[in-house]
Amino acid sequence: MTAAVNAWLGVDTGGTFTDFVYYDGGDLRIHKVLSTPDDPARAILQGLEEMGLAEAATQGRLAVVHGSTVATNAALERKGVPTAYVTNTGLEDVLTLGRQNRRELYNLMPEVEAPPVPAELCFGVGFRTGADGQRLCSPDDAELQALVEKIRDSGVSAVAINLLFSFLDPEAEDRLAAMMPEDCFVSRSSRVLPESGEYERGIATWLNAWLGPRVQQYLGRLGDALGSAPVTMMQSSGGTIALEQAGEHAVNLLLSGPAGGLAAARYLGESLGEEALLTFDMGGTSTDVAMVREQVQLTTEGSIGPWPVAVPMVDMHTIGAGGGSLARMDAGGVLQVGPESAGADPGPACYGRGGTEPTVTDANRVLGRLPDAAALGGGLTLDRQAALTAFQPLAEAMGISREEAAEGVIRVANEHMARALRTISIQRGDDPRGYRLCCFGGAGGLHVCALAEALGMERALVPLHGGVLSALGMLVAPRERHLSRTLLLDVDDQTAARAEPALEALEQEGREALEAEGVQGSAIEATWSADLRYQGQSFTLNLPWEAGANLAERFARQHEHQYGHRLSAGVELVSVRIAVRAPAGEWQLPLWSAEKGVTDSEARVVGEPEPVPVRPREGLAAGETLKGPMLITEAVSTTWLARGWQAEVHQEGHLLLTRQPTS
Repeated sequence: MTAAVNAWLGVDTGGTFTDFVYYDGGDLRIHKVLSTPDDPARAILQGLEEMGLAEAATQGRLAVVHGSTVATNAALERKGVPTAYVTNTGLEDVLTLGRQNRRELYNLMPEVEAPPVPAELCFGVGFRTGADGQRLCSPDDAELQALVEKIRDSGVSAVAINLLFSFLDPEAEDRLAAMMPEDCFVSRSSRVLPESGEYERGIATWLNAWLGPRVQQYLGRLGDALGSAPVTMMQSSGGTIALEQAGEHAVNLLLSGPAGGLAAARYLGESLGEEALLTFDMGGTSTDVAMVREQVQLTTEGSIGPWPVAVPMVDMHTIGAGGGSLARMDAGGVLQVGPESAGADPGPACYGRGGTEPTVTDANRVLGRLPDAAALGGGLTLDRQAALTAFQPLAEAMGISREEAAEGVIRVANEHMARALRTISIQRGDDPRGYRLCCFGGAGGLHVCALAEALGMERALVPLHGGVLSALGMLVAPRERHLSRTLLLDVDDQTAARAEPALEALEQEGREALEAEGVQGSAIEATWSADLRYQGQSFTLNLPWEAGANLAERFARQHEHQYGHRLSAGVELVSVRIAVRAPAGEWQLPLWSAEKGVTDSEARVVGEPEPVPVRPREGLAAGETLKGPMLITEAVSTTWLARGWQAEVHQEGHLLLTRQPTS
């Protein structure tokens, strides 16, 4: 018999570190270990052993919430399983043709992209459903049996089924799925993404099939290793799903880790009374930027590598600039930082694990912003001499000192991140000066003041345990499902009456899915919305559903706000959407209490005429005000409080930064 759960563990597997946050209702502990990319479960088990939690997990007393990069890495590294694509006869080339978008518009000889599915694994079948949902033709049993034999002989491990208008009538896809070889992972578009757009729907269905077996294998190994521990997985939308169901929804796990950070940012914004946060998550390999306006913002226009991903995922912009990003001179003599990374092994030179090339982390170590007192993960000391040695060739190539080269690397990295922040805010019509900049990730605190200044922002937030905030987000994220269905209705007085039965059916489906995971029905909340567009448009705007409201007028106002104009054309309701979620529970960070006997120190920072104070974060008192320049160290990150900035220590331990007016 399984013991009752009395503690929770959030686990975020990143490219460089695997982060852990433990909470038992009173005690909160954090931990980091280096990731093991060849088998991420190994790092998780190592962390459990080092934290003394292995026995509690196997006995079922510890619940684990996990954000995984397995699906993401498999997609980016093209390591999915051999997959067959089944569609209507005559449409076998849809995934290869795509939308005919070009990455390099003026390149007359672009590099040829391999198609998602080789032509020999694309199969047509004689089903056909019309745009009104009526069945136009069906294949006979001989044709279906011949198709199954071809798929069996092809040796594939997965099958993606994508038929025209399957969102109106899924019966044909269900029939095909039932006939597929038993050892094949089968993915149906009517389950994965029941929406219009055969290309986007097909890619989502293929990704789900292509990655599904890999994800299932990993989750199976992890589940076996954790024994009786209940495990849930973070989804790309910022909500969690039970381990047993997650393997069937691989395409919904592509932004599993980064979504955890935004779930935590939403929780912090709510607890601090901050409705508008501009976030940047700077880890070892990349930086993710996003906006949180009361809720985590979602998009159905995301991508992974060259492929669109039309399932709901957190709306973020990712660039290859992180603490491990490599610095080099290009052929034209210009300093470049990233996107190549030193990764977890060997990592930056200052890790002392064999790295020899200069990185952003090495630059911060050279400049003294990572002082001698800093120890990543609480135990990894940083070798400044190794960082200086790594910078020597770059400095010689630039004809400057190593310190000047390090400053150049920091400026270039900051500009990459500032540009990403402008993309997610200014280019979408939002003024970042009305937001508070929230940084997290192990390297975020070192760059937060410079980035805020670059965007003209005067307020910032460095959360407590910001270096493991994505793991914290795993614990505060709700159980959640996002469901949708295309209806294609002209907007008139009867639209709501025709759309609401579909919304009610989706809500019931979502509630049943959560209740099957053990969620109490009374705890489940549902949010309705609809995608609308002007007739003739390709893209939609999503609006919250308001009973009795004038849909056409609401859409026109939103269109005018976002694009600066409205049209006289008719309005069309394309799809309806439902989000059902249950809160993670009563979750409250403990009040901050400074440790006694903590010793402050000083450090030399390049560019500062005098040594600057180095304050261990655990020794800061709630309500205390700190003035820059200052270094604030903790086990999982370091904050550089620049000159002209001050920080107030919040009652929960967060640092609320404010830029001081110049005299």
